[in-house]
Amino acid sequence: MSFGLWLGFLLAALLIAVTPGPGAVVSMSTGMRYGYCSALMVILGLQAAILIHLLIVAVGLGALLASSELAFSVVKLVGAAYLVWLGIQKWRAPIVAADEEVLPLRRQGLFLQGLLVNLTNPKAIVFIGALVPQFVNPSAPQLPQYLLISATLCLTDMLVMSGYALAALRLGRWLHDPKAIRTQNRLFGGLFISAGTFLAFSSRPS
Repeated sequence: MSFGLWLGFLLAALLIAVTPGPGAVVSMSTGMRYGYCSALMVILGLQAAILIHLLIVAVGLGALLASSELAFSVVKLVGAAYLVWLGIQKWRAPIVAADEEVLPLRRQGLFLQGLLVNLTNPKAIVFIGALVPQFVNPSAPQLPQYLLISATLCLTDMLVMSGYALAALRLGRWLHDPKAIRTQNRLFGGLFISAGTFLAFSSRPS
């Protein structure tokens, strides 16, 4: 991949990352409530899902998902249901001040949450499947190109999701007020439910 072509891909990766979606919501929610170190585990889970998406595209399964209405619908509904479930859990979360809370979360659970949020989004697979091949030279070795693409996508997304989490962390200072905690829980709960509903009723990207 030439430097100019890589710059074009970098720009596309940035535009994808900064577009608000379920990944941004879960990064902000975790960062605001539990701090950046916990949000980082979620973000790493998001990146693992991106790598799986790229692997799916590389072996050609992305084309199946893009062409099969049934496969796309099944994955889409599973992803939508998971987002709605996260929203309900967040909405019903107990009102506990941050300095009184004993974190019950395990790093594996945070990582898995990030992984599932991105992994159950079929539009991400289809979008990557449509974007990535345009930047791959079929006459050149494939592995180095996919490694560069993977590193660019993941590092870009990590930086942007970290920005979302750190911005939310600055707002976390009002978590000592029970009313603010309730508002925060319901705000992010509503965002998760909205994202799930939008995903459920969305159509495949053309």
